[in-house]
Amino acid sequence: MDIRKMEQSDIAACAEILCSVYNNELWQCRWSKEAAMEYLSDFYNMQKFVGYVIEVDSKICGALFGHEKVWWNNSEVFVEEMFVLPDLQRKGYGTMLLEKMEEYIRDKGLAGMTLSTNRYAPAPKFYGKNGFVNCEHIMFMCKEL
Repeated sequence: MDIRKMEQSDIAACAEILCSVYNNELWQCRWSKEAAMEYLSDFYNMQKFVGYVIEVDSKICGALFGHEKVWWNNSEVFVEEMFVLPDLQRKGYGTMLLEKMEEYIRDKGLAGMTLSTNRYAPAPKFYGKNGFVNCEHIMFMCKEL
């Protein structure tokens, strides 16, 4: 098992994993590999991008896409996307990705990490187990057209 900084050449493998994670009854998504590659490339090309992949037997099995975000009192990392192959979930790989990002945050002297997730999926329990809390003072809003 190895965790390393993400490279642009990792996007295709990450897109395949994203499709395998989200194209199911739980998440009810319909990602094509092309759309997933474009989606993840947008994150990769962001200014201040920070991303890691986790490999098992030299094969990418999970990834974390984030970026540094300037804030008034101290910058933070916003996690845009994180996923692990379905058959390797619940084996600690997601936690290892978060720990790698925490190491980056500590090394840079940043404030912490923020993210958003679907409250009706298993993800909130996973993030809670890893020290995240629900920020009651923040509301995520949308406007569908």
